[in-house]
Amino acid sequence: MEASSKPEAAAAGGDGSRGDDLQGACRRGRGGDRAEEREDREERGGGAAAKQDGRVLPVDDDAGVVVVVEPCVIAVDDSSVDRALVTALLRRSKYRVTAVDSGKRALEILGSGSEPNVSMIITDYWMPEMTGYDLLRKVKESSELKQIPVVIMSSDNVPTRISRCMEEGAEDFLLKPVRPSDISRITTRMLH
Repeated sequence: MEASSKPEAAAAGGDGSRGDDLQGACRRGRGGDRAEEREDREERGGGAAAKQDGRVLPVDDDAGVVVVVEPCVIAVDDSSVDRALVTALLRRSKYRVTAVDSGKRALEILGSGSEPNVSMIITDYWMPEMTGYDLLRKVKESSELKQIPVVIMSSDNVPTRISRCMEEGAEDFLLKPVRPSDISRITTRMLH
């Protein structure tokens, strides 16, 4: 399963489509008003990037278009039902989501750079080949990835498992089924 990374240009007056597929990319391009962009570049001294609301806005000087790279959440779960639920809840909260079925696939995406603005990883604890705990450890051991918050989900309320994940650097531990209030709490704390 591959995540698409095609930027989508917003129509005049539109907000840019987020896409509804579970493998949707976490990037979206937005064309802006060229006069405002030129003024912004002039104020910055003609630099190649601007910041707005904490987002990096690369400026394509040739086309005069600002490309907004939206924050992305990577949702990892081997259960298609749980993956779809988490993805729907995140999208309902207006977040871009790339959903994958394994920790290995999440690491491939993170390592490829195809998702440049990953703001959070939410992963199931118990998966074949690579557990969510193993994914957490790999992310926290990487100098390039360790700043990305990782949230672990599990159907099992096992205090030692929860403690171990939190000690390893997890930002939170959610019990399944994940509820809208869980998503609201973690996104408010980590993505705003």
